[in-house]
Amino acid sequence: MKKVVLAFSGGLDTSYCAIYLSKELGYEVHTLIVNTGGFDDAEIKDIEKRALNLGAKSHKTIEETKNYYEKVIRFLVYGNVLKNATYPLSVSAERMSQALTVANYAKEINADAVAHGSTGAGNDQVRFDMVFQILAPGLEIITPIRDKKLSREEEVNYLKANGIAFSAEKAKYSINKGIWGTSVGGKETLNSLGMLPEEAWPTQVTKKENEEIMLGFEKGELVAVNKKKFSHPVEAIQFLQSIAGPYGIGRDIHIGDTIIGIKGRVGFEAAAPVLIIKAHHALEKHVLTKWQLSWKDQLAQFYGNWLHEGQYLDPIMRNIEAFLTDSQEQVTGEVSITLLPYRFQINGITSPYDLMSAKFGKYGEMNLGWTGDDVKGFTKIFGNQVAIYHQVKDGNKSRQ
Repeated sequence: MKKVVLAFSGGLDTSYCAIYLSKELGYEVHTLIVNTGGFDDAEIKDIEKRALNLGAKSHKTIEETKNYYEKVIRFLVYGNVLKNATYPLSVSAERMSQALTVANYAKEINADAVAHGSTGAGNDQVRFDMVFQILAPGLEIITPIRDKKLSREEEVNYLKANGIAFSAEKAKYSINKGIWGTSVGGKETLNSLGMLPEEAWPTQVTKKENEEIMLGFEKGELVAVNKKKFSHPVEAIQFLQSIAGPYGIGRDIHIGDTIIGIKGRVGFEAAAPVLIIKAHHALEKHVLTKWQLSWKDQLAQFYGNWLHEGQYLDPIMRNIEAFLTDSQEQVTGEVSITLLPYRFQINGITSPYDLMSAKFGKYGEMNLGWTGDDVKGFTKIFGNQVAIYHQVKDGNKSRQ
């Protein structure tokens, strides 16, 4: 029998694929879950059990959370990447890590094909296909949900017909969970107007009292929360999520342009990612120069968009990562944040590299490093070219 590696999450789409690939297409199915921080040990065991019950020949779990952070997330933090000023690339970023791992595993076990459960109307199909085509060009790519244009109701009925129970209520929302946030898609996100109901959000709001926290950064990476230091930023992210998630912080709906040219909406909750990016940006505004901030913004926007569109393997991405890494040399300090239900506020920062030092002057009050005459001379030279332009322009007008 031909072997196929199925990127498996245990959800509706990949459960359908597991049966279809084996029963309808005659493949020996080897399921693989790539954990990017979205599953605990109990969930991993349940997913393995489900895969084997669906007829998989083998099932493997590959832990990629720290690699995902090192290869992708830290650059999103360095760049303060929020797509359309809203979305921290919760799903699009982790799909790259997952696709790379699936491609390498398929080659390792000498598979004949790879399969994924993407639909034909989203971005994931392009992300997975492109990575597979680049890293494993000889493998067939099988996509039953996309090719058969299946509705979620049809998938549920197919599973039931094959003796697999799947809750129709659970199938109403498509949820993708990872360390960098959780996406939520449902009927409310299919239209331009509508917000997800409270029960659709995976993390319910249980905290009501205000709470002040301190985030500690070293060279752009989150290393401490409330003075508690962690051996790896992944642990700090998870700890912060446990504190901030129950406030309902980081909930929103992202509307953006898909790779395939249509507009799309998706709900997401990402308390830790949003807080980290906003805190990191606040710290950077104190410790970086004007032009460091300006060029970072431009390169980071491109980096985020290109990653979102599945182009992680483009060598320009490594070039931008080198710039972003170099820019973080002095991004060290603490950021104070107050958490409130559904929102937060940045209170300020402390850093040994703070360029807002009182010894150079107090903005709006007094100058300590220069005199009034210095400013007069500087202003004259600074505006000299524009002054010359207007004098020449007005002189020509008067001669007409």
